[in-house]
Amino acid sequence: MAAISAAAPYQAQDRDLNNRALVRGWLYLVLLVLFALVLVGGATRLTESGLSITEWQPIHGVIPPLNDAEWQEEFLRYQQIPQYTELNKGMSIEAFKSIFWWEWAHRLLARSVGLVFAVPLLVFWVTRRIERGLGPKLVGILFLGGLQGAIGWWMVASGLVDRVSVSQYRLATHLTLAALIFTATMVVARGLAPHSEPAADRSTQRLAGLIVLLALIQIYLGGLVAGLDAGLSYNTWPLMDGKIIPGDLLILEPAWRNFFESPKTVQFVHRLGAYTVFAVALWHMIATRRLLPGSTHARRATLLFALVLVQASIGIGTLLMHVPLHMALTHQGFALIVLGFAAAHWRGTKGAYPLPNQIALKS
Repeated sequence: MAAISAAAPYQAQDRDLNNRALVRGWLYLVLLVLFALVLVGGATRLTESGLSITEWQPIHGVIPPLNDAEWQEEFLRYQQIPQYTELNKGMSIEAFKSIFWWEWAHRLLARSVGLVFAVPLLVFWVTRRIERGLGPKLVGILFLGGLQGAIGWWMVASGLVDRVSVSQYRLATHLTLAALIFTATMVVARGLAPHSEPAADRSTQRLAGLIVLLALIQIYLGGLVAGLDAGLSYNTWPLMDGKIIPGDLLILEPAWRNFFESPKTVQFVHRLGAYTVFAVALWHMIATRRLLPGSTHARRATLLFALVLVQASIGIGTLLMHVPLHMALTHQGFALIVLGFAAAHWRGTKGAYPLPNQIALKS
């Protein structure tokens, strides 16, 4: 009897670790679907396909047009919006189908990620595999996913009446919330992973967290660039319009509008954001290697800087090549890789979540 009592805490710990492995694997699957969703969303934007479906039908919209009559009906709805009347008048139905499928795939993936998240969450909750303290985090991510769906339609609606494209404000919000959901999912997944070393010092943790914040801000700025097609002009580097600091950055009144509505200013600020992420990641690598030489934290900081360097190179290449589709998608996808690794690294500097039965094992 005494032997059974002594073994009970170890059995509880094994159960907790097994549950964590299952939940972590599920969250990694969610991350893969989220990554695909953001990439398809980027392709939808770059191919000007986002306004091809003019109604929000969360259930019925899963089924695409199945015959010529339904395609004509869908095309007729598209012909009523400014994007068609001002930009695409005379478009053939075959050309319409090519943009329709991008937007339909994007919406289908968005619905799919909701199911991939919500159904396993319910199963894990019913089977008591969600440990105490983890439930609010997961429910919070689910709530953000639902909010993202509403913001997606809010974004599309901005281009259906008075504009030929969606609002850059709403596009940047939609993209940034997707990045925030991706970040939160990664942080929770890595918090459930075993870590080989203790937590890093507070200064290392703070600097790692700052890089995550800067990456999110840079993605927001990238959304503004995409919404304004700001990458299609001033395609030189390191000079912009022939200067390190170009002129006419504050020509709109009031001045704050330039940072959101002037393609030139928005592109310049996005460049400054990239330089800032690069500098902070470099400093973080140097500082971590000095403070914690040979540690996992130092190795992750070094890899993070390498990823930032690659992303900067992709961004410069995308600009110099006048934003071809494949380069723009690579730039967007790699931004998510940098953000995801930064989030994982930040969680790694803090260590894993305490096991529910950890205190019992120590006593």
